[in-house]
Amino acid sequence: MIKATLEIDRVEVFYATFQVLKGVSLRVEPGSFVALLGASGCGKTTLLRAIAGFVPVAAGQVRVDGRDITGAPPDKRDMAMVFQSYALWPHMNAAQNIGYGLRLRGQSRAQIARRVEEMLTMLKLDGFGARNVTQLSGGQRQRVALGRALAVNPKILLLDEPLSNLDARIREEVRHEIKALQQSLGITAIHVTHDREEAMVMADRIGILES
Repeated sequence: MIKATLEIDRVEVFYATFQVLKGVSLRVEPGSFVALLGASGCGKTTLLRAIAGFVPVAAGQVRVDGRDITGAPPDKRDMAMVFQSYALWPHMNAAQNIGYGLRLRGQSRAQIARRVEEMLTMLKLDGFGARNVTQLSGGQRQRVALGRALAVNPKILLLDEPLSNLDARIREEVRHEIKALQQSLGITAIHVTHDREEAMVMADRIGILES
């Protein structure tokens, strides 16, 4: 896993005429875990989506290792995102979901199979690869979503409130699993949350956004 530096330099984002982000700057060091904390509507998810390339940046820059990627499409940013809603393909099993990004990148069946098995083992999903994702628990679905993101070896992992749909016991368990994985892989991670305790437990640094 390649560690990367992420720099957000005076970024501004608009939805129509409404300005959501006003000159936001942030530097994330290689291999660190940063939480973006704030109330609903403060712009933290918009910032994450601007980093990922899903919303256009009106002004400012997004840089990875000094390279300006502000205008690059999402698939050219060496990033992967885990969504609050899991965003899994319901007609695919766990293994097919994890291997989806690898298939899009043209890897062979053998390469995909090896990588998927690595992810299933890493995420404690051994024996669940052939199971349809609709038959998995919330915690297992979120692990599949995390596996799909990590399978492509991204430089930066983006987490958009990935634990908010889980019950308290599972949320605490998956919270520690994500942090342990991030530390063992050394990947740079940005995590959006409105939960102060979650941010304090998981993050090395916390950025607070206000409306």
